[in-house]
Amino acid sequence: MSIKIIDKHGNVEEVDYNENINVARHSASHILAEAIKKLYPEAKLAIGPAIDNGFYYDFDNISIKQEDLKKIENIMKNIIAQNKEVRSYVLSKKEAIEKMKDEPYKLEMINDLGDDTEISFFENDNFFDMCVGPHVLRAKDIGVVKLLSVTGAYWKGSEKNKMLTRIYGTCFETEKDLQEYLDAQEEALKRDHNKLGRELELFTTVDYIGQGLPILMPKGARIVQLLQRFVEDEEQKRGYLLTKTPFMAKSDLYKISGHWYHYRDSMFILGDPENEENQDVFALRPMTCPFQFMSYKFKQRSYRELPFKYNETSTLFRNEESGEMHGLIRLRQFTISEGHLVVRPDQLEEEVKGCIDLATYMLKVLGLYEDVSFRFSKWDPNNKEKYIGDEKDWEVSQAALKGILDHLNINYVEAEGEAAFYGPKLDIQCKNVWGKEDTLITIQVDFELAKKFDMTYVDSDGEKKTPVIIHRTSIGCYERTLALLIEKYAGAFPLWIAPVQAKILTISDAHADYAYEVMNKLNSLGFRVEVDDRSEKIGYKIREARLQKIPYMLVVGDKEVQNNELSVKSRTGEDKGTMDIDTLISMFSKEITDATNIN
Repeated sequence: MSIKIIDKHGNVEEVDYNENINVARHSASHILAEAIKKLYPEAKLAIGPAIDNGFYYDFDNISIKQEDLKKIENIMKNIIAQNKEVRSYVLSKKEAIEKMKDEPYKLEMINDLGDDTEISFFENDNFFDMCVGPHVLRAKDIGVVKLLSVTGAYWKGSEKNKMLTRIYGTCFETEKDLQEYLDAQEEALKRDHNKLGRELELFTTVDYIGQGLPILMPKGARIVQLLQRFVEDEEQKRGYLLTKTPFMAKSDLYKISGHWYHYRDSMFILGDPENEENQDVFALRPMTCPFQFMSYKFKQRSYRELPFKYNETSTLFRNEESGEMHGLIRLRQFTISEGHLVVRPDQLEEEVKGCIDLATYMLKVLGLYEDVSFRFSKWDPNNKEKYIGDEKDWEVSQAALKGILDHLNINYVEAEGEAAFYGPKLDIQCKNVWGKEDTLITIQVDFELAKKFDMTYVDSDGEKKTPVIIHRTSIGCYERTLALLIEKYAGAFPLWIAPVQAKILTISDAHADYAYEVMNKLNSLGFRVEVDDRSEKIGYKIREARLQKIPYMLVVGDKEVQNNELSVKSRTGEDKGTMDIDTLISMFSKEITDATNIN
């Protein structure tokens, strides 16, 4: 349908609802604020933006519970039904301060603006709020609203600030659209790794250990171990050299690399960074690149030796803001399949191609390739202080990477300002079940750090030359990958990475010895098998094994023991019939081989 929207200068335009749904959602956030002010006059307003799939508004001086949302939603619907026309106007900074004198968070935002700034307001009936707009002209054009949840959020996303009350909601053009969204959210909740990962005993978190510091329980740790072994073996086949480097270093190292000046706020510092004269100041590593460079610099290298391809399963530490962390997706300590290639300029395209081929192979094996997108992350030339190197260096490095991506026919979007401080990168992006996009794998081209670390090679003409560095991951952060796999498969992992591949279920105690004999044989061959010999009915055991998402259930009773066989059932309910152990081993081996042999 078409709706009318109004900008901050009072100009009205007729537009398509779905193409401008964020205008409707932002307008809905203002209706939410109006409803809150009607019900809780002492509440203080913070911010209320549109977001992916909805909106939120932050409030202070208010206590809201989930059960209160229906009451607030009804007030919103009453306001919308009145369908008052919205008006907009612009005030000077002085006038805006007077108008918002009772709203401390709005005053803080106003005071952050320049003295000559004009500040726009949108007003519905007697409720007004500062906003850049645009808004729907009439409230009914917002569509159908629904409040979803209430939570806490720090002002400006910093844990140093006060915790506010955040109310989330959404709106759609029709009830049908809204219901389809709610149904999709219900399905997402079933797959949410934060919920499912705990139910399946893959990981847990503990408040007094700290946010962003999960505990991988035995099943989750086993999956990560399987992924690490698979990655390291594949990287070795592709000519990578394994390193093992320290978890920390003196600030001297990070000053050479530039991390101390461009990344320090995201690092964990050990010691007083402002008092380095009397003590060594250390920092936990946020990445391994400067450490691996030391392996290269151990002796003079020849052009014939390049490329050097270093890999490491690296535990890294980054001081993420509390508001940014989410389950296993974004952490303060995590493990990554990190690697750095030292290459000659003439080798750059071939080696970037190899990095992309490795990442693509990994994604296909994991079943995630169809879920990712590609982003060419560039520097922001209007914010040069964020980066090292001059404009010419960046033009060269970005042109080099862009040329490679175009030559390989990579379908990518460009994102200005998303580059690393030392070079442009290809980011392979993946969304979680809630639609939030994060970087899963990254491949970066770096013309700068080799200069900073005086890395050279002797070229064919006998002259020392500076190599180019490729920073890359092959599977990304293992914890983030685990989270995406939980959500992709709803916990029903492919056989090759399932932490328990089969469970042997005994019908009675008389069958336990045979069950353990089979388990020991399978486990000795590298399979992961458990026995359930509890005194429970077999139907109960099968149902419980399916709830645990175990790929296969192997039932043993009198007949199976007598014939040295197993009754095989899959978690999907398929009855595979009876088979001997050798046939079962062949079936398992083929399924695993087929899953990991991707052309």
